[in-house]
Amino acid sequence: MLLKDKVAIVSGIGPDMGRDISVALAREGADVVLAARSHGNLGPVAKDVEALGRKAVAVATDISKAEDCARMVDTAIKELGRIDILVNNAFKGGVEPRIEEATMDQWREIFDVNVFGSMQLSQAVLPHMKKQGGGSIVFINSMSMRVIEPGMGGYAASKGALMIAAQTLAKEVGKHKIRVNSVVPGYIWSEKLAGYFRYLAKRQNRTYDEVQDEISARTALHHIPTSEEIADAVLFFASDLSRAITGQALDVNGGHFFH
Repeated sequence: MLLKDKVAIVSGIGPDMGRDISVALAREGADVVLAARSHGNLGPVAKDVEALGRKAVAVATDISKAEDCARMVDTAIKELGRIDILVNNAFKGGVEPRIEEATMDQWREIFDVNVFGSMQLSQAVLPHMKKQGGGSIVFINSMSMRVIEPGMGGYAASKGALMIAAQTLAKEVGKHKIRVNSVVPGYIWSEKLAGYFRYLAKRQNRTYDEVQDEISARTALHHIPTSEEIADAVLFFASDLSRAITGQALDVNGGHFFH
């Protein structure tokens, strides 16, 4: 097992990415602290982790609140004794006005989660990782910072800022044997994406298969990665397989674009 007896925190637990990251870590031997703003998804994912023979601790956490981050980390230490891995998966996205129409309060709401929330959760785990002599922090970023689209300004800007923050953190804490890396997905296969393809098919008077094939063909592999495949990239950075890697970003997009 790659993560035997390790303890991981995963934020942004949901039925897709958060669940699959947690299961991938548990499959390789980690106990997992599950964090999300509401309890709705925590219970089912906790059961999935426990079904693999690992411990799961579910904590309702709003990462935009520093006190929630501290409370969740304290719970992790109390229940499981240590923190070896942090996966910053929580994010705020959605449809935005274009920049000329947007208010900065709308941007602040996005930055509060995607940048400030992720960084203050990282701050909360750092003393424990330093004390135990190392750890791995993984940020989930987005192709939105690589492929710029209208109407995504606040989200893309937040993810660009998160990348620089992650690299700076890597430089600062490397001497403590704490590694910091980022996984950058492109399209991720999900029912939500399938719904978007159905919408495009109807709007463009095409079949669903035509739309899916056209978008899949934008990737070198003609394949849209699943959240399980993204989770395997997270597992790589969480494990000692990447023990000599820090400050890096791994694009997992089937060859949609190269960076």
